[in-house]
Amino acid sequence: MTKIAQIIVAAGKGLRAGGQIPKQYQDLMGKPVLWHTLRQMLSSERISETIIVIAKGDTRIHAIIDDFPAHKISTTLGGATRTDSVRAGLEALSDNAPDYVLIHDAARPFISHLLIENLTELLKTTDAVVPVLPVTDALKHFDDDTIGTDINRANVRRVRTPQGFDYKKILNAMRELPQNASFSDDIAVALHAGMEIKHCSGDENNIKLTYPEDFIKARQKLMQDTYMAVGNGFDVHQVTKGEHLWICGIKIPCGFSLLGHSDADIGLHAVTDAILGAICFGDIGDHFPPSDPQWKGAASDKFLKFALDQATARGGELMHVDVTIICEKPKVKPYREEMRARVADILSLPLTRVSVKATTTEKLGFTGRHEGLAAQATASVRMPIG
Repeated sequence: MTKIAQIIVAAGKGLRAGGQIPKQYQDLMGKPVLWHTLRQMLSSERISETIIVIAKGDTRIHAIIDDFPAHKISTTLGGATRTDSVRAGLEALSDNAPDYVLIHDAARPFISHLLIENLTELLKTTDAVVPVLPVTDALKHFDDDTIGTDINRANVRRVRTPQGFDYKKILNAMRELPQNASFSDDIAVALHAGMEIKHCSGDENNIKLTYPEDFIKARQKLMQDTYMAVGNGFDVHQVTKGEHLWICGIKIPCGFSLLGHSDADIGLHAVTDAILGAICFGDIGDHFPPSDPQWKGAASDKFLKFALDQATARGGELMHVDVTIICEKPKVKPYREEMRARVADILSLPLTRVSVKATTTEKLGFTGRHEGLAAQATASVRMPIG
């Protein structure tokens, strides 16, 4: 089976974008730019391993990687130039060498599946592939502020990333360069080494965030290219003998328990089903059947993390969850803020995006008779269109 790895270059300072931190870590719709780039690249099933090249002392990367636990992601330190950083990324892959490697800019968060597919298909027939776009504006030579002669745009193309390579050949090409060599991009290294190069059509949407105005365009594009999916979840567990129960990840001593194959956490089960519903991926029983002994007594945060991972793998971003606990007892209010904090922690959400509340059924029905407890939940997930 062909193995394809990717290198995301994120060691630069990005000063032209303004702000107090590098552009790849600046906020874009509630998440760092690099988070959006990584989400898009990881959503392709063709990628088996990811190396992110970072600057020395960069600790911001850890929170981003933690949002993608189902994927094989590691980091390595970059160098003084982009070429040095790419070389470091290639060397980091050498112990378990892939067949092909894609090298991508951290500040290009709109990479499409189609472009990844086109690049990897062409790599079967050549050493290197680069996406290109035509130039539509008139081009002029400039000497300081003086406008000079025209440049023939018929033979000029705009070049973008990701750029794809036969891994061993681009690694050898990088190793043969002087230590202080610096190229504008990686396809220039391939050209320098005499590698065979082909090109494919680039994607106009795959812009690089370089200046402050690019962030405005990026926010507008994210709003246009996504929709809000809403899922609902409902869970019930029977009251049984015991000393405590679990609701929303919090242990509550109450003199009784709930009957269930796992820890019977009605709150987390309802949220899990809400997220799975938003991404149209079945329900908790499909993935964690009570007939499977491995889930006996399991902590329900495992189920919730699974649902979040599945949403992320599909390019989704969890925006908000709302949980309602339905019971006569125990009293939920004394534990409500602790529950909110626990759910927010499991889902890596700000506390302001997690709601937990409780109600009774005025002593009507099975919850009113204290035969069981119930919970219902709603989850909002921003999903890519298509």
